[in-house]
Amino acid sequence: MPRLHNGLMAAYFQEFLLVFIPLFVAIDAIGVLPVFWNLTSSLTKKERNVLITQASLTALAISVLFLFAGQALFQFLGINENDFRIAGGILLLIISIVDIAFGHPSSRKTEGERHIGVVPIGIPLIMGPAALTTILVQVDMRGYPVTLFAVVLNILIVWIMFRKTHLILKVTGEAGSRALGKVMALFLAAIAVMMIRVGLTGMLAP
Repeated sequence: MPRLHNGLMAAYFQEFLLVFIPLFVAIDAIGVLPVFWNLTSSLTKKERNVLITQASLTALAISVLFLFAGQALFQFLGINENDFRIAGGILLLIISIVDIAFGHPSSRKTEGERHIGVVPIGIPLIMGPAALTTILVQVDMRGYPVTLFAVVLNILIVWIMFRKTHLILKVTGEAGSRALGKVMALFLAAIAVMMIRVGLTGMLAP
């Protein structure tokens, strides 16, 4: 029995990693740190912490909504999981290419820093098209419990990293953080290609 229990735990942990890692790469918390710091540099520490909590809760609410409404949306639109894997893979591939070539799309300075917790920090900085697409694909492949756990843990990591932005950037430097973001974008491109391949294989299977 202990061996069986350990085997089940190992299988669940592996399943969790298969959801957590693509979502972590899609959110790219390390890569967006300089963007976040640029958007909130004029705020006090207290104001920034309030904004971080607001942005994290916004990202969590949107991600949970997409997670549970995804299947109903599929049925309403008459599409299946292979259609979405291919479309999602193409979208993630485009996003990753744009990110590698031009940088993060939300890097522009925004006016009214005290009111940007929902947009653009919550959406699309934390929970952008890449992350939402990854959630919809993963919940179809892995199920609701493990995907929800991965979503919550990823947003918790973002919350912690945003609160420690000045320390992280002090260690990595802005250039180092952006370089790590480029590496994340490259991994995202590879994940996108995998999604397209799996979707095409499923679509062409007899």
